[in-house]
Amino acid sequence: PNLKMILFLLLISRHGKIRLSKFFTPFTTKERNKVMKECSGIVIGRSSRLTNFLDYQDFKLVFKRYASLYFVTAVSKDENELNILEIMHHFVELLDRYFGNVCELDIIFNFHAAYFLLDEIIIGGHIQETSKKAILKKISQQDVLLDEQFFKDDDKTAVKK
Repeated sequence: PNLKMILFLLLISRHGKIRLSKFFTPFTTKERNKVMKECSGIVIGRSSRLTNFLDYQDFKLVFKRYASLYFVTAVSKDENELNILEIMHHFVELLDRYFGNVCELDIIFNFHAAYFLLDEIIIGGHIQETSKKAILKKISQQDVLLDEQFFKDDDKTAVKK
């Protein structure tokens, strides 16, 4: 059976650098590198006058540029492209709310937070959560745990001095 799903998501800079990649289906490292290189070339070189959807290998690429980043998603052939654009926009809105007007540097230096957000939205290539409020609440709880761990480690080193 051909299941509708997201195969992978890439965030690519205007210069072709991969800023975030998440694969939901198995690809070898060689296949991943090839796909990422080809997708970045195709998307960056594509005219803005053309559609944001195109066939690539056995799947479709759905992409959109937000500021200096291209959000590229590979989906199964029978997936609804407009739904995928909506999911990408949802992810961008969450990044904006979390970082406060997100930029490429936020993704580079806080990639773990971007992955946390993405993992709350999509699991195994399928939409898991659509509520921005619920996702941001979970992320803020995760941040509290990280801060507690960070400061706990600080307390141990302070005692040793």
